[in-house]
Amino acid sequence: MTLQRILDSAGLSDATATPLGGGTYNSVFRISAAEGEFVLKMAPQDQPGLTYERRLISTETLFCRLASKVAPVPEVVHTDDTTALLATFLPGEPVFGRDVDRPLIRRQLGEAVRAVHEITGPGFGYPQLGLHGTWTEAFLGMYAAVLADAERFGVRLPTTDMGRHAKAFDEVRRPSLVHFDLWDGNVLADTGLSGLVDGERAFWGDPVAEFVSLALFGTIEDDHDLLPAYGFEFTDSARLRLAAYQAYLYSIMLTERVPRGSSDEAFERVLTDALTTALDRLR
Repeated sequence: MTLQRILDSAGLSDATATPLGGGTYNSVFRISAAEGEFVLKMAPQDQPGLTYERRLISTETLFCRLASKVAPVPEVVHTDDTTALLATFLPGEPVFGRDVDRPLIRRQLGEAVRAVHEITGPGFGYPQLGLHGTWTEAFLGMYAAVLADAERFGVRLPTTDMGRHAKAFDEVRRPSLVHFDLWDGNVLADTGLSGLVDGERAFWGDPVAEFVSLALFGTIEDDHDLLPAYGFEFTDSARLRLAAYQAYLYSIMLTERVPRGSSDEAFERVLTDALTTALDRLR
């Protein structure tokens, strides 16, 4: 479906589209219309991707519909659930690289993330790929899928046997809504927290997984603003699971460089070092 047909289907008048940067998979546009300001996401056509990247529009639609009830998340205006999502435009700019009141925003972010995690799903895993009855089954399948993707794209990854830690994953009994991409580029702020965006990689699972992107390449336990606001205290089991989710995300980021055409060798070394460190914690 073309951009103009999407805007017509949404019932917008006098609409103009301006491309927005930052997206690595979907195309993103800011839409200015007589009815207001919006953001439009369009899925790529015939672009190679990872297994979990199928039907991401439907996942983000689900995330927005649920999370916008409890946190500053875009509201769905129009979607066809497969190729396009039109949502409300939120104020503010990404906090990445900006001089902001970081302690305030991290406290507000902790509260918002906890509210999102209190949303409970019907099963575990990626909603667009089919759900599982246990988190252990879901996560081991997710990890196996990215290893298969790496082999398909010719990426050599250091790996581990995640099944050895099934007892720790078994502790997760409630499928929470997890954004899984809340790095500073997807957190908006003006005078305070104003938005959580790009929920296309969301899944139903362990809230601990959220702490990977919330402290990308860092240590979430050093965040003395977000964790108290969230109300989370780490156990040894939670630390082990966090290392597993770090290994999963960094494996994704290393593998997706091939279909994305990335050639940044310095960033590849950063990712490889981070993956190796996470795997060392699991051995």
